Amino acid sequence: MMASDFFRVCCCCGDGGPARLPLKDLPTVQLDTQSMGCDVVVVKNGRRICGTGACLANAPLHQNKSYFEFKMQSSGIWGIGVATRNADLNRIPLGEDAESMVLRHDGSMRYRGEEKNHLPANSLPMEGDVVGITYDHVELNVYINGRNSRCPASGIRGTVYPVVYVDDSAILDSQFSDFYFPPPPGFEKIMFEQQIF
Repeated sequence: MMASDFFRVCCCCGDGGPARLPLKDLPTVQLDTQSMGCDVVVVKNGRRICGTGACLANAPLHQNKSYFEFKMQSSGIWGIGVATRNADLNRIPLGEDAESMVLRHDGSMRYRGEEKNHLPANSLPMEGDVVGITYDHVELNVYINGRNSRCPASGIRGTVYPVVYVDDSAILDSQFSDFYFPPPPGFEKIMFEQQIF
């Protein structure tokens, strides 16, 4: 590769004008095939998960208020939330230790083996529904088809990633940008942390 592939510099005839800093295309946030359980299948360019097990996204939640979505393509056993890199992605369901906090298919919000909250019985996600997750480093909230479920959970600490697990024929599609529903005010898509050298 040539240096011009990585750097674009604009010199304005030596007049001391601004120079552009190095530009590099940032990767796309997607499900990370390097961080998934042994029996997980990720297809559709890192968007769809099926099989058995869990998978992290390839970007941590660094910004203050993050939002992401999953669409239920086929029902089964599933969980959506956040997890550290130490989560055992082969051992499901998640939410049984300090490494993951998830909403499960039965509507329970689980962390450290405890139910932290529960969706109302009449609002459990079904095939075709979109589950949105907000996370602000204190609280995880769930949105079903754009509506706040008023079912917060908190407790997980450290660097976390979006996580999803599936079993029993569940198929879910991730949406880390171009959302089905607009993020709540103040929340935005996950962004890769940029480093300036």
